[in-house]
Amino acid sequence: MKVLVLCTANSCRSQIAHGFLQSFDTNLKVYSAGTKASGKVNEKAILVMKEAGVDISGHTSDSVEKYMNEEWDFVITVCGGANENCPVFTGKVKNRLHIGFDDPSEFKGSDEDILNEFRRIRDEIKERFYTLYNTSLKK
Repeated sequence: MKVLVLCTANSCRSQIAHGFLQSFDTNLKVYSAGTKASGKVNEKAILVMKEAGVDISGHTSDSVEKYMNEEWDFVITVCGGANENCPVFTGKVKNRLHIGFDDPSEFKGSDEDILNEFRRIRDEIKERFYTLYNTSLKK
């Protein structure tokens, strides 16, 4: 099973989803990319995933262009921007899904409030992607 998780910047939500999917099943081939990749994974995303026992510190923020000519079992968008751009994805895709989440990097507040927002989004992503895994991705 080959899965691509798309977001705009590929720095938070798609990275978190990528990390969780891979932790649910190491036999899944999971990748993530951005329509406007930031070039780096958000440090707060790395931190909150480490708290959850998943290391995404070695992930890279890649452009969706890198994966356009590949075949995918699932392409899953996790933010509005990527969902709007998804129809231009030219790779062969068996299943397209959109599972949207707020962008924690846009949240305003104290450092602790921002970190708590990252945790909230992390937990939402874990729950929804675990359900997806159990209903559609598990072999």
